[in-house]
Amino acid sequence: MFTISTVTFYLHPKLRKQAEHGKQNFIAKISKVLEEAGMHIAFDGDDSFARLRALARPGRGIFLMDPPVNDRSLTMRKTYLFPFWHIEKQAERWEWPVARSIFDPATVDDSKAANFHRFWQKRLFDDAVHDISDGGFVYVPLQGQLTTHRSFQYCSPVDMIRAVLRHDPDRPIIATMHPSETYPAEDQEALEKLTADHDRLYIRSGNADRYLRGCDYIVTQNSGVGFQGYFLSKPLILFGKSDFHHIALNVADIGVKAAFDAVQGHAPDYAAYLYWFLQEQAINAGRPDAQDQIAKVLRSHGWPV
Repeated sequence: MFTISTVTFYLHPKLRKQAEHGKQNFIAKISKVLEEAGMHIAFDGDDSFARLRALARPGRGIFLMDPPVNDRSLTMRKTYLFPFWHIEKQAERWEWPVARSIFDPATVDDSKAANFHRFWQKRLFDDAVHDISDGGFVYVPLQGQLTTHRSFQYCSPVDMIRAVLRHDPDRPIIATMHPSETYPAEDQEALEKLTADHDRLYIRSGNADRYLRGCDYIVTQNSGVGFQGYFLSKPLILFGKSDFHHIALNVADIGVKAAFDAVQGHAPDYAAYLYWFLQEQAINAGRPDAQDQIAKVLRSHGWPV
């Protein structure tokens, strides 16, 4: 029975099964925090009917990546890498508090940042970190809806590629398709026309790590691949709103030409930023104090824990 003290997790079937059996670490820790505060845990699906049920139920809800249905619900989302997470009131990352926060590298402990950077660089890329180079090409990881200009974007992804071709007239450009996207005929035709008109443009799939290691810099709307490039000290140009914009060159802020003019000399403190963004701004579910972090975040959203 759902009551005012019930907190329901709305999850896709596979994750729901794992969570119900206590097999999902982050959800298990959230549940423990809530139960210790006297609340009861329930689970439901994440389809449109479940969202309608969420509106009608008393109590609170937590969604995975999807927008909360009311002011009694929140959304949780992996912060690009396990075990880092956020629990927020908005599904859009660029609306999160971290996106509006100011990054100051002077506030970050250099030694902790360097150790954190080395650990995660090794964990993500293993011995491939020894193959990092400036290979003379631009890497453009694509997402979906290539011919559509969405509200969080400076321009459509296809127009973004055109901008790269125009402002970097010499380097080869490797654009990769997102493995989870299904591209309609209109998008495929637009890419085919671009590759026919520009012999420097190559469309590929897979091998993101290879292209990250070898590129001179990265251009994307707000793909998490651009964030991964920070671990390899790769400069990033963003054409869309993002939560990890702080050390990127944002065309919406400085203009397209200025971003490309600055990219070659762009060398922010990547280690300090990664430590600040992940260890200080996100919840690290692998740390012994993860439940304290979760409780603090929930209290900041007005939950009685």
